[in-house]
Amino acid sequence: MQHPPLCLIIFDFDGVIAESIAMKAEAFRETFSFVPRHQDEIVQYHLDNGGMNRYAKFRFIYREILCQELTRDQEQRLGDRYAGLVREKMYTIPLVPGADKLLSTCSTRLPLYIVSATPEDEMLMIAEKQGLKDYFVRIYGSPRSKADCIREILATSRIDPTSALFIGDAPQDLEAAEKTGVRFIARVAAGDPDRFTGHPHVERVVSDMHELLDYLFGRSG
Repeated sequence: MQHPPLCLIIFDFDGVIAESIAMKAEAFRETFSFVPRHQDEIVQYHLDNGGMNRYAKFRFIYREILCQELTRDQEQRLGDRYAGLVREKMYTIPLVPGADKLLSTCSTRLPLYIVSATPEDEMLMIAEKQGLKDYFVRIYGSPRSKADCIREILATSRIDPTSALFIGDAPQDLEAAEKTGVRFIARVAAGDPDRFTGHPHVERVVSDMHELLDYLFGRSG
């Protein structure tokens, strides 16, 4: 399928730029250490919904798995506990193979953005600590939905959605791309289940950012 010229690229962060999925899953397990009987189910829900913000996950877990009411105070304590477990590790977490070269190459050719389910203030700090902040025109995070963030990018950039590309690794990322009409490429790490191949809105599936760079710009990139 022939696509119009690419005008900008939007990246999810966890699992696309940073190799942080396993670490965050363990942090989620530790956050719910007070319900050991449910930890496996909770972690699986977390992994299955990688593009969802943590507070929405907490509410689902309490309602559907623990069958308990979740107060605002409890929700905040869970969020603080989880953030405390991941914050320092995120500052030094390894990047997805090829991410450094991809960002340095793409940022000289196209405007780049991050749209993450991580709270925006945390995401800004992580990008700064990792030395990535200057690659991006803007970094978006929760509580705004990914679709709303993408719509704002399209509106301020004044481009057609088909000239924008979103790189994600979760079904919620694909859903945001479908809602906004932007192109979508999925990153599926080697050995992880592929939930994207064959979907009509998925342009390509890549295993790392070397493969994405080659797809976007050829070996000369």
